[in-house]
Amino acid sequence: MTEVVATNQTILVVGGGISGMTAAIEAAECGKQVVLVEKSPTLGGRTALLYRYFPKLCHPTCGLEINLRRIKSSRNIRVLTLAEVSAISGKRGDYSATVRIAPRYVNEHCTACGACADAVAAEVPNPSNYGMDKMKAAYLPHAMAYPQRYVLDASIIGTADADKAKASCKYGAIDLEMREETIEVKAGAVIWATGWQPYDAAKIQPYGYDRFTNVITSLEFERLADPHGPTGGKILRPSDGKEAKNIAFIQCAGSRDENHLRHCSRICCMASLKQTQYVKEAWGADGKSTVYYIDIRAIDRFEDFYQKVQKDPTVTFLKSKVAKVTQDKSGDVILHGVDTEGYHRYANAHDMAVLAIGMQPSVAGADIPAEIIADSSGFIESSAAESGLFGAGCATNALDVNRAVQSSTAAALRAIQVINKVARAEA
Repeated sequence: MTEVVATNQTILVVGGGISGMTAAIEAAECGKQVVLVEKSPTLGGRTALLYRYFPKLCHPTCGLEINLRRIKSSRNIRVLTLAEVSAISGKRGDYSATVRIAPRYVNEHCTACGACADAVAAEVPNPSNYGMDKMKAAYLPHAMAYPQRYVLDASIIGTADADKAKASCKYGAIDLEMREETIEVKAGAVIWATGWQPYDAAKIQPYGYDRFTNVITSLEFERLADPHGPTGGKILRPSDGKEAKNIAFIQCAGSRDENHLRHCSRICCMASLKQTQYVKEAWGADGKSTVYYIDIRAIDRFEDFYQKVQKDPTVTFLKSKVAKVTQDKSGDVILHGVDTEGYHRYANAHDMAVLAIGMQPSVAGADIPAEIIADSSGFIESSAAESGLFGAGCATNALDVNRAVQSSTAAALRAIQVINKVARAEA
């Protein structure tokens, strides 16, 4: 067991998505020492997997790139990837966290040249594209990955492919002897920024996600539209590769439903409005988007974007909670329900259906090994008055990127206050 940081004046940030990155940067630029722990091989979280932000439709690079530069240039931030906090003990001002670090099998000598990927033949599902395609078992997670270092999938360790990867690297970066290690991190305050995960669409039985190939989630559609996605940015339906020009967007898929997620996931309406514009950009006047909705929740500055999409002749809004989805022999999906404005039954055919899937916390508040209070959905609601553990971003609520950044800045300020009190007490 090795202590990475032997001081209670350090801030531990758990989660390296946009929220964790923001909290770490804000604390570090105020002069505090930060350990940033991320369980995946790279920072950026789900924000790095977006094609574009709403409502300006700009690319995530315009926000993430700046934050990555700030992290790289900071002497106060230590980044641990492929790392997961397994336990936290202690109290405000004096926490001890156990962190398990999985082997990457690639060391700091890596130049991201890609020779190891060229050498191996084995492929594994690509998590960056939600498993819609495959990638080499020696891989760089995505173009903006930080650290900019390849990873060997554990499935090839001990095989000829691993040996080929090692032989191909002229920099000595492949280390097949790496093993999991456990370290201890001391901290005066902890920021829990573990983000969110999509609700399991297969649980919404009437929509047939697990039965019909051409029913996909909004996250999967985001990757389809991205030039770095599984189809090179072409909107093609999964069953047969046909150009998907007539697309249904089903709102509140798993949200605002006592049988699934009770809460409104907030981002879904805006995500679907944004994605209708992907369809328009791909197919022009030939593209057609139909948004099936209960009500559209576009607040503050997003209202203007909503009004813009409403005026788009390629987009139709149909007020209805879709009752069920079927798929015919041709691969078309058929949406069944009742138009609640005209009370007409419909059975509408589309090339593909996109489920605006709900958000839930990646780690439920009740599972966090420290003093914490979670709401009925598992989001961090608050902590005890004398706690030094603070929630940030989508660990606290369903938030868009902008609000997640605001939440994380607030969490960093609270953590800084704790560290300052510790410093004064020890002075």
